[in-house]
Amino acid sequence: MERSVSDLKERIRAGRASVPAHKVIRGGQLVNVMSSEIYPADVAVYNDMIAAVGDVEAYIGPETEIIDAGGRYLVPGMIDGHIHSECSKLSITSYAKAVVPHGTTSMISGLDEYISVSGLEGLREVMDEVKKSPLKVFWGAPYKTPYTIPQSTIAFNFNKEVHAEVQKWPECFGVWETVREFIQEEDEDTLGAISEAFQNRLPVFGCAPMARGNDLNGYLCAGVRLDHESYDHEEVVEKMRKGMYMLIRESCVTHFLEENIRAVTEVNPAFARRVSFCTDDVTATDILSKGHLDNVVRLAMKAGVEPMTAIQMATINSAEAYRIDHLVGSICPGRIADILFVDDLNEFKIAKVMTNGKMVAENEHLSYELKAPERSSVLKGALKCKKTTKADFEYKVSISNGEATVLAMDVKGPFVRKRRDVVLKVENGIVLPDAEQDVAMVSVLERFGRNGNKSLAFCSGWKLKKGAMASSAAPDDNNLVVMGVNAEDMSIAANYLIEQGGGQVVVADGEIVEFLPLPIGGIVSDCEPEEVAEQEKRIDAAARALGSDLPNPMMYMFFLPITAIPDYAITDVGPVDYLALTTFDPVLDLKEA
Repeated sequence: MERSVSDLKERIRAGRASVPAHKVIRGGQLVNVMSSEIYPADVAVYNDMIAAVGDVEAYIGPETEIIDAGGRYLVPGMIDGHIHSECSKLSITSYAKAVVPHGTTSMISGLDEYISVSGLEGLREVMDEVKKSPLKVFWGAPYKTPYTIPQSTIAFNFNKEVHAEVQKWPECFGVWETVREFIQEEDEDTLGAISEAFQNRLPVFGCAPMARGNDLNGYLCAGVRLDHESYDHEEVVEKMRKGMYMLIRESCVTHFLEENIRAVTEVNPAFARRVSFCTDDVTATDILSKGHLDNVVRLAMKAGVEPMTAIQMATINSAEAYRIDHLVGSICPGRIADILFVDDLNEFKIAKVMTNGKMVAENEHLSYELKAPERSSVLKGALKCKKTTKADFEYKVSISNGEATVLAMDVKGPFVRKRRDVVLKVENGIVLPDAEQDVAMVSVLERFGRNGNKSLAFCSGWKLKKGAMASSAAPDDNNLVVMGVNAEDMSIAANYLIEQGGGQVVVADGEIVEFLPLPIGGIVSDCEPEEVAEQEKRIDAAARALGSDLPNPMMYMFFLPITAIPDYAITDVGPVDYLALTTFDPVLDLKEA
């Protein structure tokens, strides 16, 4: 993406046909997302750039490669407007293998999970990995890390001083995922990041679920440009009427499209031009079974959106919202040559994919070998937790025997936790979890060697009948999360992940039932997407064998540390009340027998 004077001269000459194109695509139907037209057109490609569209005979030289489109539709490469690719448990290389064949050629990401476990040094390694990938990452500098109120513990704190440096990096395209609570609370680091962005003329990306009325007005007055999270279409409508670009989220655990698209299909079709898509977040299993953004386009069409409009939502709309439309989002001269070859727009099955001017995928697989880089100790560091014992997962109180009324965080979906008051037995000074009442223990262990924090609380909704499960991948802090109804099994689960250097594990009756290794930062793997998908299936099956009927028990669990999700969360500093933005004591009352 360099634009030196010599580079510009070369690009201009290529555009004027003073030098021949390296490739010409013939016989395609151009899906022009700029004009909302479809018509026959050829495309000339010079290096990674689209040089010309239409009649390109003048661009053909003796060594120009001719690519026959075979009458297929030529569609711009799609852009995921908000994604934590790390939540897929796939490294950048593995993630590219999964999504690029499905037509996703760019994503907007803060790469913040990598930052939380490895700091800027690890981030630079990942950015080098991106440069060798067919998948482009338009990076937004996280407004702050950690994202939690009160502040939890991570390996690296991203603050306003860091922003003063990194916003000047050429890889930086904005401020990532600015959560409403931090603006509302007038957090100094958050406001410092936004102030720096104004100086650098960078857009500010938002995350404001359920923001309405005066709270939304205050949020917008801070300068946030777009939002990727709305729980219903009325929320989408209000945000768009107040000037925001909106992303509709369709992930493997949050299916918002059907409801949110009603803002376009039922309220005002004119909204469509300012709506785009994101998948925040997806698993390897989901991608391989359903697709990626191609699936979202199909879902939009099923909901009543015209094919052209749905394609615009997946391409140019995101590019314009993020101010990268001069680079990607359309098949126009001067843009990067990311082009999809599509047989039928209504079915929207991707036959072939070109990224950066190279044919890279066919029939839902990369057409060349893509290898992950060698990993340094920065990204392969150990979990710096002390080994646990059964006692670490026993909630101790001041009475010997009796009853405790506790607040259990009751999961109502991956992004809603409500209060549930439950009476539990106290025996020998310990509050006992109760499988019959669907009350498990949950704990978060600080794993970066900073302070050794351990928290303990109660949760409901998983319906565990026995055992425990644990994960070192747990956005946005990626501390070690453990859940179970048996303290001994919880200790075994935590200790196994510490020994293995990270991953996900299920334990029952004192035995390791299933393990998914995540050796890179304790959060991702370089394994092939197919292998990770198989591991996901096995670990989910193992979690469900403990009694859970949730669609994705492990993922539901590892979202618990996110304090931006109402109404409750848990981090290494304790259980958190989302509304009060403070920690709380989960034991509400004690009655001695």
